[in-house]
Amino acid sequence: MTGERLRVLTINALAPEYADGPRRRANLRDGLRRLRPDVVAFQEVGADEVAGLVDDGWHIAPTSRRTPDGLGATLAARWPIEPLREIDGGGSWYATLIAEVRAPIGLLVAHHKPVWPYGAERARERHAVAAARAVEDVLPGADRHVVLLGDLDATPDSAGIRFLTGRQSLDGTGVCYQDAWAATHPGEPGHTFTPDNPLVQTGDMPTEAGRRIDYVLVRCAAHGPTLQVDRCERVFTDHAHPISDHYGVLADLRVPPRPPGTLAPG
Repeated sequence: MTGERLRVLTINALAPEYADGPRRRANLRDGLRRLRPDVVAFQEVGADEVAGLVDDGWHIAPTSRRTPDGLGATLAARWPIEPLREIDGGGSWYATLIAEVRAPIGLLVAHHKPVWPYGAERARERHAVAAARAVEDVLPGADRHVVLLGDLDATPDSAGIRFLTGRQSLDGTGVCYQDAWAATHPGEPGHTFTPDNPLVQTGDMPTEAGRRIDYVLVRCAAHGPTLQVDRCERVFTDHAHPISDHYGVLADLRVPPRPPGTLAPG
């Protein structure tokens, strides 16, 4: 990161017991060094293994909710992380970690991981509402930079994603986050869990048709998102060097030269 720019990444890394985990983890380490993100939201990782994936000096904040074999969600960043609140997503390792990341721009991150099954949208809706309310509760100011990211296990037209992106309310609550992919690739499906990926073809969802379920979202103040999305791409799509059954989502964000809600000079 230079100046007022920020590179964030979310990746569901697929539990290491599947599909030659050691090779995939080595590919992930190499990919992280190539992409050079500033903040990474990992899912399906052990609390201790992230230190071996990122460079020395990084800061790591795992969620407390874990599977019996220790897998869960972990947030990592180049700067110190102060966990502020953890929201239970309902069973096993599903949770949202809300944390202050001591980046130069000042940043609140919500690493959001709801339940995954088809048909569980009601649970994902409740979790999205709880997470969004918690973010508003801990914000010291209305115009703070907030990034919500993770494997959200829901498509853009689902109620939970529509809620988070300001297209509908839920349970008497309304918020608005800009979808980084939609902002930079309007109309493109951008599937992150797709049968184009051989690890999906050989996994436990053989009839999967393809969905976009991994997101980087930027919180909007009254006049729009407080961070400009310069770029958003799917990453880890090279099937010759497999990493996961999910593709990652990488976004380059920056503080705009003029904050939303202010008029240009003259």
